[in-house]
Amino acid sequence: MNPEVVKRYSAPVPRYTSYPTAPHFSPSVDAQSYGEWLDEVPAGSRLSLYLHIPYCASLCWYCGCCTKAVQRYEPVAQYLPSLYAEIATVAQRVPVDHSVAHIHWGGGSPNILESDDIAALADAQRRYFRAADDMEFAVEIDPRGLDEARVVALARAGVTRVSLGVQDFDPKVQAAINRRQSFEVTRYAAEAFRAHGIGAINVDLVYGLPYQTRDGVQETVKQVLALRPDRIAAFGYAHLPTRLKHQTLIDEASLPDVLERFAQATRIGRALTRAGYVRVGLDHYALPSDPLASGSFNRNFQGYTTDAADALIGLGASAIGRLPKGYVQNHASTAEYARRVAAGGLATARGVALTESDRMRGFVIERLMCDLAFPARELRLRYGSASEEILDEAQALLAADQDKLIESDGEAFRVTDRGRPFVRAIAACFDAYFDSAAARHAPGV
Repeated sequence: MNPEVVKRYSAPVPRYTSYPTAPHFSPSVDAQSYGEWLDEVPAGSRLSLYLHIPYCASLCWYCGCCTKAVQRYEPVAQYLPSLYAEIATVAQRVPVDHSVAHIHWGGGSPNILESDDIAALADAQRRYFRAADDMEFAVEIDPRGLDEARVVALARAGVTRVSLGVQDFDPKVQAAINRRQSFEVTRYAAEAFRAHGIGAINVDLVYGLPYQTRDGVQETVKQVLALRPDRIAAFGYAHLPTRLKHQTLIDEASLPDVLERFAQATRIGRALTRAGYVRVGLDHYALPSDPLASGSFNRNFQGYTTDAADALIGLGASAIGRLPKGYVQNHASTAEYARRVAAGGLATARGVALTESDRMRGFVIERLMCDLAFPARELRLRYGSASEEILDEAQALLAADQDKLIESDGEAFRVTDRGRPFVRAIAACFDAYFDSAAARHAPGV
């Protein structure tokens, strides 16, 4: 790839796990708005639940999640009653005849929960919500805090998929991000879950970290392949120290530049596809037998997913939900979250009510991020004459494209293989809210 092309499309842009993106959420959407939107969820809807556990045993310096490190279990134990109360309140407002198609526990580190609390939380969500027969139950795992009791508890809770955080196995990189985790600890986690019947294993990698090199990430991939996970995600590190103060602990001089980041992502992708993985969207890879590789998929705050639920219910401090009317996010402060739940049952801090233009542009951006294309005919069927504005924008983009990143056959607007690494930058061209001058996002490559 021409280095000038890489540099040209490396400006910070959103990851597009939602549209509009979270920086454009507003306090004008509050608990009352959320309650009304919950009441209006259609009967018979398939729901997805996201439960946020905002605690870790130690803080990784690269982390962009809403979490805090705790040395004692007391803060975790004190948080759970508020989460139970929110579960009960929300469940009372959704249609009685709903079904839950997907549950995801994220954080933080959900396996910071003690085994009895894992069982109690799983029991609460099943008591208040109706699980579909084909429900997937996924949990994010920090292998460093895992023991046999927690593995058994998660298996008994009905977990069907786990995502193991790895990032990189190079000790120098691990020291620079405050996350020391051996391959042996990670292998134990994968083998323990499989031994207890949880066969669907994901692994998360990160490139662009301090002291990473393309040879180094290839060595990490080689070790990960020995675990033969079903899915592998390779995310680009977003260095945002003005927003995430703990990232100031990372020496900026140790970070790879744009060209090296691009080379690392390319090396990871080449190694995984040669090993038989199917590339999914921008940065996910799946075995051909995995549903993510063999069917349609979508994009949400957990990345690429086969979850096609009608509404996503976010539960816990900072959790984001997506309903037919718009997006909502809970207060990030655990203290304020608990206070709001105790006072009125809902802890909404902000959100956004979707306009028809938002829905149309969100559809285009999501299909670009997932399918690397959007069909003109379907856009017209969905949005009628309003779609002509976006189709005109697409034609203008085609006319201005000197780098052969996009193409059209008259029916579909497509990202070329050459343009695939820059799909976020291409999607940003259809984002009516995006302001490059004010952007605080990960680099475009």
